[in-house]
Formats: sequence, C-alpha cells, structure tokens
Amino acid sequence: MQQQKAQFRPKPARYSVYRPMNAGRLRMLGMDADVWHRHASGWSVWTRFATLPLLYLAVWSHGWFGWPLAGLSIATVCLWLWLNPRIFPPPRRLDTWHARATFGERVWINRAVVPIPSDDNRRAILLSLGTSAGFALGMWGAMTLNLSMVIFGTVVTYAAKMAFLAGMVALYDRMRDAHPVYRSWTVVPDNDNASRHDLARRSAS
Repeated sequence: MQQQKAQFRPKPARYSVYRPMNAGRLRMLGMDADVWHRHASGWSVWTRFATLPLLYLAVWSHGWFGWPLAGLSIATVCLWLWLNPRIFPPPRRLDTWHARATFGERVWINRAVVPIPSDDNRRAILLSLGTSAGFALGMWGAMTLNLSMVIFGTVVTYAAKMAFLAGMVALYDRMRDAHPVYRSWTVVPDNDNASRHDLARRSAS
C-alpha cells in the first residue's frame, strides 16, 4: 500500500507551489490555466455540453441550404465552442461536480507528468473512444440526413461523456493531494475584508 502511494508522490525538484504548472494545458487550443479556470464554471460546462445538437443541426442544414451555408453554420458553432471556455467568469465555488470534472480532466491530460491509477486511465480512454464513436455516428447521420442515426449517436455520445465526466470527478478526488497545484485548484484564498463584512452582517442579524 505504501509503495502504491509513493508512485504518485510529486517531485518537488521539478515543480513549486508558487510557480504554475502546465497541468492539463492544451497548447493547440490555447487553453492556459486562466482558460481552464473559466471553463470550470457551470455556465461554460453545461452550455458547451448542450451544443452537440446544434452542431448536428448545422451539418444537417446542408440538405436545406446546401453546403456553403451549412459550412458557415458549422464554423459559427465551432467558433462558439472555442469561445465558450473563455467568455464566462470563473466560478465562485470550486467544489461543485462540474468544476471537479474539469479539474479531473486536467489531471488526466497531465498523466504523463504526474501518473494516475492505471484503472482510471484505462476507463477514461475507453469512455473517450465511446464518446468519439457516438459523435462520429451522429455526424455521419447528419451528413446523410439519417435522423435515427443522429439520435442514436447523440445518446451514445452523451451517455459516454457523462460517464467520462463522472470518472474525472472521482479521479480528481483521488489525485487532489498528489501534487500541490492540484490541491490549490479548489482552495479559495482568505479575504480579510470579506471576512469582516460577513462577521459584521452576522452580528447585525
């Protein structure tokens, strides 16, 4: 048991609590620590989650308006997906289910630096493949105007994605203490002014 815990012990020589670590940074999308923090907002998580039918609808529209206008619709949805984790303010609470799901995703992406349990990694990969398969089926259905395939692909995608997010929540809860940066994601700094304000409000009541 002690050997297993030692496997996930961070290396203090490489990282510091006071210097941000590129944990879960997707350079290709420009998702730095600030963007990830904003993405932990419930507004970001759930509006992004609800965008899938709009993307399928944009692809489906080629049957009504042709591919040029459908392509414009698809580009608009893709632009929204890119803007989504950037336009919402950071969440006030960092211990919510959706916030911990985004933190767990960052932990999973950073698994090459801070190892995670192999069972969690295997489950995440399988669920990611399931999500991708459902998405591909839905896209093919939208391209071929097959409503049954779109519905089936949507159900598979959402079911696999929800299971993936639940796994990310569990992963973060397990890995929270594996690195000081991970632990800091759910720590809200003390604010003396806010504390005094709360104390005065309680006293007045």
